Amino acid sequence: MKKVSLILLVITAFFVSGFAVKTIITNQNIKTARMKKVTGIGGIFFKCKDPNKVKEWYNKHLGLDAGPYGASFEWRQADAPDKKGLTQWNVNTETAKNYEPSTKDFMINYRVENLEALVEELKKEGVTIIDKIESYDYGKFVHILDLEGNKIQLWEPADE
Repeated sequence: MKKVSLILLVITAFFVSGFAVKTIITNQNIKTARMKKVTGIGGIFFKCKDPNKVKEWYNKHLGLDAGPYGASFEWRQADAPDKKGLTQWNVNTETAKNYEPSTKDFMINYRVENLEALVEELKKEGVTIIDKIESYDYGKFVHILDLEGNKIQLWEPADE
């Protein structure tokens, strides 16, 4: 009887210690797992001499119907087909200030998840954060600079 109890005790100890080690390893992997950052392109914006003529050209030749805020491309998310997403296209005048401090004539908007956590991570990584997170009905935004000084807009959309 003592032998059986001892064997059961040893087996139980191995099981419990194995479970504990697996839990520790799993928790460490969760902590070191990289957070999902960019999930897609949210929009493309560029400067031009005459935005109205450029919009007309894109409409005539490429069928892009752009209003005052540009054109929106609606699509469905592959991993959640019930959710709609939008990608925006728009042009601005050559003198538009919303691209500053970048000297480039374009700005790309990237869709992201959990903007607040991402901004905190980017700060730790030494990325230049240009402004504070702003919230609107259609999502949250912040601007950063890449290593060559290109202004990038990060957008956590409030998709339907």
